Amino acid sequence: MKESGATSPFPIQAGSAGMPISIQQAKIIYNLPFNDLLFRAQTIHRLHFDPNMVQMSRLLSIKTGGCAEDCGYCSQSAHYPTGLKASKLMEVERVLTEARKAKDAGATRYCMGAAWRSPKDRDMDTLVAMVEGVRALGMESCMTLGMLTEAQAGKLAEAGLDYYNHNIDTSERFYSEVITTRSFEDRLDTLATVRMAGIKVCAGGILGMGETVDDRISMLLTLATLPVPPESVPINQLIPIPGSKLEDAAPVDPIDFIRLIALARILMPTSHLRLSAGRTEMSDEMQALCFFAGANSIFVGDTLLTADNPDDDHDTALFRRLGLSPMPLEPAV
Repeated sequence: MKESGATSPFPIQAGSAGMPISIQQAKIIYNLPFNDLLFRAQTIHRLHFDPNMVQMSRLLSIKTGGCAEDCGYCSQSAHYPTGLKASKLMEVERVLTEARKAKDAGATRYCMGAAWRSPKDRDMDTLVAMVEGVRALGMESCMTLGMLTEAQAGKLAEAGLDYYNHNIDTSERFYSEVITTRSFEDRLDTLATVRMAGIKVCAGGILGMGETVDDRISMLLTLATLPVPPESVPINQLIPIPGSKLEDAAPVDPIDFIRLIALARILMPTSHLRLSAGRTEMSDEMQALCFFAGANSIFVGDTLLTADNPDDDHDTALFRRLGLSPMPLEPAV
């Protein structure tokens, strides 16, 4: 993280700055002239990060399909005829083989996702072994497994899990339009459980599910005003999945997406802000503006769980054009 003795020229910040902000104030920032908004976000970004470094993560589906949740965006939900075949939990050595490949390709964080409402206790020893194995490779570890009990979070923390991903997806107001099998409060409870266990939080959302701009801003404010904001914030652009509830959702306007990235950087100055699902539909120019607006993390590899992602050659070429470099792993504290 970049060290600087400078102070921000902009008085309104939330998140790690510890200052409350209303949705009205956030909307004023979001609606600034585009150049002013990006300048503001980039200025804040430079106070905390090297602006030409991007953190690289790799995401593997360790248990695919058959999920009991009815998330309207997801190919893995058992509620929708998406054509995805369910699979069992992967063996530990297979996961670690893929982790080694990811490390060799430049990823510093390895993320493992299972399509569960919540993990079963009988699977915890296997999950612990995966975390320990990834850590032994010298990589940061992250898991997304659904809701966790305090005991399960404690086991993962003891194994050395660095991050736990649990996205809130959208605003509290719009949440029930997308998911009915669990509540928005369930999401927040899991984040609190993870934080209490001493694991860093990875939590973000999805744009393009039919939500309003106010919903998007509200989602960011929920994250930014948690007792401790997430250290990692993935922002996804919906990939409409044939057979899912949201298969006919309209695409997100690129400028609106970039505006939200900028607002996220302003509200959460010290969080890693990740461009996640949907990058295959983003032009190089759109991604470049997202990086300028404060995004500084991506998923690498040609697959994200069950969705397509730009291949390594494309990302390498884009980084070269923009003068960006992979962010090295931060030393353990």
